[in-house]
Amino acid sequence: MSKFEPVLLRNRGVKDSARLSVYESRGGYQSIRKVLNQSVDEVIEEVKKANLRGRGGAGFPAGVKWGFLPKDRTKTLLCVNGDESEPPTFSNRVLMEVDPHQLIEGTLIAGYATKSQVAYIYLRVEFHEQFHILQKAIDEAYAAGYLGKNVFGSEYSMDCYIHRGAGAYVCGEETGLIESIEGKRGWPRIKPPFPAVSGLFNLPTVVNNVETLSCLPHIIERGADWFANVGPSHSTGPKLFCISGPVKKPGCYEAAMDITVRDLIEREDMGGGMLDGKKVKAVFPGGVSMGVLTADELDMKMDFSDPANYGLLGLGTAAAVVVNEDTDIRTVLRNVAKFFGTESCGQCTQCREGTSWMYKIAMRIEANAGRLEDLDILLETSRNMGMMPGLSICGLPDGAKFPIETVVSKFRGELEERIRSQSSDVKEVLESYR
Repeated sequence: MSKFEPVLLRNRGVKDSARLSVYESRGGYQSIRKVLNQSVDEVIEEVKKANLRGRGGAGFPAGVKWGFLPKDRTKTLLCVNGDESEPPTFSNRVLMEVDPHQLIEGTLIAGYATKSQVAYIYLRVEFHEQFHILQKAIDEAYAAGYLGKNVFGSEYSMDCYIHRGAGAYVCGEETGLIESIEGKRGWPRIKPPFPAVSGLFNLPTVVNNVETLSCLPHIIERGADWFANVGPSHSTGPKLFCISGPVKKPGCYEAAMDITVRDLIEREDMGGGMLDGKKVKAVFPGGVSMGVLTADELDMKMDFSDPANYGLLGLGTAAAVVVNEDTDIRTVLRNVAKFFGTESCGQCTQCREGTSWMYKIAMRIEANAGRLEDLDILLETSRNMGMMPGLSICGLPDGAKFPIETVVSKFRGELEERIRSQSSDVKEVLESYR
């Protein structure tokens, strides 16, 4: 494993780190000054060279995404995705709490590179404290002339606003986020057109995650070569990892993407091991939607490539949920199914009906009224959902089906044993679910 020094969290623990004066005393706002003396193409090429991949879940290269904007556009909008609804992800929240000016500087750099005149930071409504911290930082930046007209005395101008969402998971999808900012219900849009061509208010729009933009000041400050040499060649740069569940030190940690799930759980400077000497039963390493690992799969690397080797959807938000040996896997199945059944926007039949039926089946299994064929029905239902089979508008059903598929497939033995050992007198329970 490569040696690593905190970058994104370098100001965590510093007194008054959210204040402009403290951020500048530690080198802040030097990168945007440098960028304003470069051409747009130079900035984009630097980001491409760094191979900065989106930290919001998809892992798509940011510089390439910016290149999709029409060359002849006259106005561009920038949306900063701080919705962070993937359970139990809180890395964006930490960044906004401890270093809001880092995000503002990253937003300015992205805005300059994409020729955006207005930035909207989309914040989940539950982030009350973070909203006030971030708004105070924005006010400080305006007062200093770092936002608004003629940023740092240059010809570039950009306004920045916070838009608070209503707490919908589906608004983490970029077009659902755009619909929400426009004041509509957060339903994802049918694509094409893609946001780069016609997004917010029908204008060319770029949507980037909070952590993604927070990387930009460091790429400019230290250079693309530095960033590209942190971690594996296909998963470069510093990354934030969350860990929650029955570990000794749940929290948000920073490392290169060559760490393993086992590292995240056991290292003294991270999770610190399991509570009460319990063993790991399962881990959802990338947020719930990416799928589950068994205790024998903890050597999976937390990068953009290795999760596929374990049957997972991807790295996702790199937020690990640990399940200990005492947990009934039926409860895990029901909790996951309930979340996605609740959060489906209902626009696509397969997602609306599929997530609802998977939840009902999972409840029945947990209530000692399951049937062995229910496991096959869960798998069949999940395999008929998602963008990848071409059956939905957004990726929510993909995120809904992967945890169901992987839990049923990897823990089928336990589920079958639970079903076989349940009481034979289940008629009353079955009737309650009809």
